[in-house]
Amino acid sequence: MPAITIENLTKEFNGLTAVDNISFTIEKGEIFGLLGPNGAGKTTTISMLATILKPTSGKAFVNGFNIINNQDDVRKSIGIVFQDQSLDEELTAYENMDFHGRLYRIPKEIKQKKIHKLLQLVGLEDRKNDLVKTFSGGMRRRLEIARGLLHEPQILFLDEPTLGLDPQTRNHLWKYIQKLNEGKNITIILTTHYMEEADRLCHNMAIIDKGKIIALNKPEKLKEEMGWDIITIESSDNDKLNSSLKSLPWIKNTHKHNNHLTIDLQNSEKHVADIVRLSEKNKIDILSLSIHKPTLEDVFLHFTGKTIREEEASTKDNMRLRRRMWRR
Repeated sequence: MPAITIENLTKEFNGLTAVDNISFTIEKGEIFGLLGPNGAGKTTTISMLATILKPTSGKAFVNGFNIINNQDDVRKSIGIVFQDQSLDEELTAYENMDFHGRLYRIPKEIKQKKIHKLLQLVGLEDRKNDLVKTFSGGMRRRLEIARGLLHEPQILFLDEPTLGLDPQTRNHLWKYIQKLNEGKNITIILTTHYMEEADRLCHNMAIIDKGKIIALNKPEKLKEEMGWDIITIESSDNDKLNSSLKSLPWIKNTHKHNNHLTIDLQNSEKHVADIVRLSEKNKIDILSLSIHKPTLEDVFLHFTGKTIREEEASTKDNMRLRRRMWRR
């Protein structure tokens, strides 16, 4: 039995379709990535699976339980760490854990043992009596993950778990996530804006845009399926160069983003000289040029026409979206 089964799931808000008839399954013990730009439907999807939002139509099963008819069983099966912090800063790390344990009615002796074990797991045992307001961003995320595991969920939702953290702290959290998945066989559903994070952690992933699933496969398969090379160019006139390149039959696609132009093509080594000659003919200076095999960033750009940027998922934007959701 899969950990999660989604069948034609849809969510509308006053005529706005946030999640549009999506279907896929997530196997037990899998780290599954849900990628998409801000507003694509990632958080709305997780909110429905976590029984926070009721679907407009469609079905979903979490750990075999229907998200509409068996909400209590679903909630007992999952742990969740949303992007926005939900810790009480005026309580200690231990007190935050203890309060969560009380909500799940975990017996006192069992609860105490679990708290100490989980704080050790995330490297916070020596800070258990310190107020959360003294913690760094990375320490708070680790504490939230530990808290989400206290009732021993079989499925853990992580919504942008490393957003805004420095690279070193992010790398440490990646190791914790892998350790949880491998050591406890916990199914993890991860939303992220970091392509490196998805590539390193995810066994399978879906790209969602405008509420629809537009790609679904293993990260390496998605890269292989593109079947071409990528040339990235910065020039003195990207618009003019882009227009000129579109007339060439061996160019598959071109994308303009930031100050660069990316070109999808086969046999890139053979054609790079043609591109340089074309730019010279049109009096366009090539400032930089690189060739590489497709990355997840290229896959995302190909399917959505945009790159993922951290600022697209600013906390303020997500808070405004959630306030709209709760008001409805």
